[in-house]
Amino acid sequence: MVQIKEEVKKQAKVKMTPSEAIVETLVAEGVTHISGILGSSFMDLLDLFPTAGIRFIGVRHEQSAAHMEDAYTRVGGVAGVVIGQNGPGITNMVTSVAAANQAHTPMVIISPSAGTPTVGWDGFQECDQVSVFKAITKETVRVTHPSRVADCLRTAFRIAYAERGPVLYDIPRDYFYGELEEQILKPHQYRVDNRGCGSIQSIEEAVELLASAKNPVILSGRGTVDSDGIEVVQEIAEHLTAPVAVSYMHNDAFPSDHPLAVGPIGYMGAKSAMNTLKDADVLLAIGTRLSVFGTLPCYDIDYFPKNAKIIQIDINPRNLARTHPIELGIIGDAREASVEIAKRLKERYPNISRNEETVKKVTSEKEKWEAELVELAMVDGSPINPRRALLELTKVLPENAIVSTDIGNVSSTANAYLKFNHGRKHIAALTFGNTGFAYPAALGAKLANPDCPVIAIVGDGAWGMSLHEVSTAVEENIPVIACVFNNQAWCAEKKNQVDFYNNHFVGADIQNPDFAEVARSMGAEGIRVDDPNKLGAAIREAIESEKPTVIDIQVDGTQLAPPFRKDALKMPVRLLPKYSHLDHRNW
Repeated sequence: MVQIKEEVKKQAKVKMTPSEAIVETLVAEGVTHISGILGSSFMDLLDLFPTAGIRFIGVRHEQSAAHMEDAYTRVGGVAGVVIGQNGPGITNMVTSVAAANQAHTPMVIISPSAGTPTVGWDGFQECDQVSVFKAITKETVRVTHPSRVADCLRTAFRIAYAERGPVLYDIPRDYFYGELEEQILKPHQYRVDNRGCGSIQSIEEAVELLASAKNPVILSGRGTVDSDGIEVVQEIAEHLTAPVAVSYMHNDAFPSDHPLAVGPIGYMGAKSAMNTLKDADVLLAIGTRLSVFGTLPCYDIDYFPKNAKIIQIDINPRNLARTHPIELGIIGDAREASVEIAKRLKERYPNISRNEETVKKVTSEKEKWEAELVELAMVDGSPINPRRALLELTKVLPENAIVSTDIGNVSSTANAYLKFNHGRKHIAALTFGNTGFAYPAALGAKLANPDCPVIAIVGDGAWGMSLHEVSTAVEENIPVIACVFNNQAWCAEKKNQVDFYNNHFVGADIQNPDFAEVARSMGAEGIRVDDPNKLGAAIREAIESEKPTVIDIQVDGTQLAPPFRKDALKMPVRLLPKYSHLDHRNW
């Protein structure tokens, strides 16, 4: 009886301010830091952070904050939180929140808005932030009264985790003040994270399809990583002798050193994966939405199977059969569904013989592809072939290294070279495709796992959008390494002008400072490399220094990857006489 009374006492509502209710809810959610730039709109809340044990990380641009928290969530599994001044502070996050939304990353954006007494007067820094973010978040939760601040914040976290994406928590700036009575709930009291394995009947059908397949192939995606399901996928693969590819830019979704691993699909992926996938008669797609861009032909290989029976497992029913027709859809957690499939396969079909021919074919495809990658990398460049730089980088990466990649010519080519044997190691910009992602993402990844070295692969164009965060790395003592591939151009777009516009370059070339010198002026370490034989040593030095480091890698701007959007470009036709010299028919 005494215990029950004590529990009731703990659960009783107590008097607190709205700011205190918000902070206590954040603490209950396991939030240990929040990123953003300080502003008067939430200063009453900010004042509580140090006492509550919440670290405030002040970035140099709010876009960086959401990229940081995107990566923090992917590596650590806990939803990141960002905050900024109402109006421009919050709207500066549009790009990075949109990227997190397309990446299916849980996140909460604490969005102070104009005070209720002045709404509609076009006051200083007033913006209808709810309307701005409606299309790029899973939900926009508006606080309708100061007494609802904790309840609405719980709703934001519940939806962020349930629907795997960012949620805007919009609160008028005057609602941080006053008093209310609130009961701070624990997360299990208002949200459930595990959706289970899905329909058992569908699981049974999947087992039968897989057992009867002649050429089963598995495609492992982000959901496998997020659910810590890699080992179970490995069990299924080994039981069926099924090759395993990984989805676009999720090279950590299956161990690359496994005999059945064939590598990544998608732009600049692995030919070994593509040549394997195209022969599948049953494709088990685990934790992937099978994005259109991530399954487009590459290297002139139209690899995504047209006649295979596809079994797609995804936690979000909206993603099932969204881009490709499927034979069977399973709405469930990637790991839990995989556990049930593995269990039933072993129980019902314990004696599926190991297909040594499949193993030989996988080995052969990988050996051919590895040889091609090295051959392409060893072509001389002036000063360094970008592929050679990537090859030298991968040679010295420690087993536990986390790598973030940006968007651009070299960053995307990295898809072919990066290999991981553990999950939560590859943090890529993915299909929103915005530049300036990799470096702030590296900061967030390091916050989530400080014991792992973290390296960002960034082109010089993208670096111009993110180098200001070197100051954040120095100020906050976050020792990440930026490998800046400096080719003096926006080379992914330049390749389009080479192939489609007869080398007519407009806006492609850029002039850069010495990025190593700039880094040193900001308090970081700076290293300039123009010899491929010295790159490995520079990276090892940077890792051992445990200081924020920028490596300015001088690479050849004429050695370019295939066009990003070959599917969406056409040869130019000009009808007015003054532009006739630009018509491809006159070249």
